[in-house]
Amino acid sequence: MSSVPVIILHQPKRLIVGAGTIGEVCTWAGEVSSTLVIATPITAGFVDRLKLPGKVAVFDAIPGEPEIATLDAALAAARAAKPDLVVGLGGGSVMDVAKLLAALWDSEQTLADVAGSNKVAGRSTRLAQIATTAGTGSEAGIRSLITDPIKGAKIAVESPHLIADLAVLDPELTYSVPPAVTAATGVDAMAHCVEAFTSKRAHPMIDGFARMGFHLVGKYLARAVKDGSDHEAREGLMLASYYGGICLGPVNTAAGHAIAYPLGTLLHLPHGLANAIVFPHVLAFNEPVAQEKTAEVAQALGLGHGLSQAKLRAEALGFCADLGIEMSLAKHGATEADLPRFAADAHAIRRLMDNNPADMSVDDVLGIYRASF
Repeated sequence: MSSVPVIILHQPKRLIVGAGTIGEVCTWAGEVSSTLVIATPITAGFVDRLKLPGKVAVFDAIPGEPEIATLDAALAAARAAKPDLVVGLGGGSVMDVAKLLAALWDSEQTLADVAGSNKVAGRSTRLAQIATTAGTGSEAGIRSLITDPIKGAKIAVESPHLIADLAVLDPELTYSVPPAVTAATGVDAMAHCVEAFTSKRAHPMIDGFARMGFHLVGKYLARAVKDGSDHEAREGLMLASYYGGICLGPVNTAAGHAIAYPLGTLLHLPHGLANAIVFPHVLAFNEPVAQEKTAEVAQALGLGHGLSQAKLRAEALGFCADLGIEMSLAKHGATEADLPRFAADAHAIRRLMDNNPADMSVDDVLGIYRASF
């Protein structure tokens, strides 16, 4: 074990899992006087279930890919509300904004000051994260991503001060998530687990969380897409997403997410969909240098045993397409002229690319985009 890298694992101080557990937030919160809930217009419909005392304000102008202007507007709302408690009630975009909001609204630090690792000075406001999708696992993690629209890139902030005091996984909140979103976010959760599992930075303990995550996706994702009210499947996917979020902290993702990011920042695809489109191609690309682990992933997803690289790609594409995911970039508005810019931007995200088990050139990345076209 002497060659195993040192890792530091952060998790929420309290995790509550189960149907109806959104109702536990008020008991945990106690006598809070002012709460700011970060949501979307859809997830704001769950605010009444929080049953929080005191003044409750809601900021629900959170798009699928939050930009600097979104964070600035949320900070203005927080400074007006002066919250004792910030609640993220939504998917990854909502929870990423909630993290930064809790840390920065009463601080002199700006987003530029905290960009990178371990630059957040502290946090005095309590933070609760309530997931309403099963994908990003943001409720479990110490990282927040905000898009810089000028540079067309994501700003990553990583700090233990962004970890939630309370995380809630209530599968009832995901019953109304449409099948297409369920499918894409489920593949995103799986990608978190698979990329950490096969990473150059892989760690035996994180491998355990990753295994639990991708096995749950293989078992339950198709069921949840078929029947959104399947409680067992919904809860299984929320756990998979949470495990994927744990993987992100000490190990993080790799080339798959780097290749997906320009599809969000430049093509404006939802994060989960972008990751789903490139997942089969990256899985197959890495197979020659991660054969045993890739075979384990393939088995968990029901893709078969002893597959060639080409067959693995085809089977993984079939897995995603059978969930109803449109796997062609062209069908989502990309043009061939876009692909070199996508490839250059993705290849430059070294914080992720350098984790990939197989080295990728710009041409390799471009080849994946072309295969996805």
